[in-house]
Amino acid sequence: MLQDPQTIRHYQTITDGMVNLWCRRYSFEEIRLYLDGYIACLRNSNFIEQYQIHKLEEQALSFLRDPSNFERSFPQTQMETDTDYY
Repeated sequence: MLQDPQTIRHYQTITDGMVNLWCRRYSFEEIRLYLDGYIACLRNSNFIEQYQIHKLEEQALSFLRDPSNFERSFPQTQMETDTDYY
């Protein structure tokens, strides 16, 4: 469980980005590349501690592996029925 405020903010940014990419019809492989790149940037920047980055990566991978996080991401469109006939 993440408890550091900075780590939680990064987790929210990552998961929002993954859902956004999924809505834009990117594949899971491309979303995984996004996650890998984000984590690599965090590791190189030394912005947060390494053990927190490791926990963040585990949580983000868990989010990515759970299909329920992506099942309602596409907007549902319905056709309007026109009941007013001339």
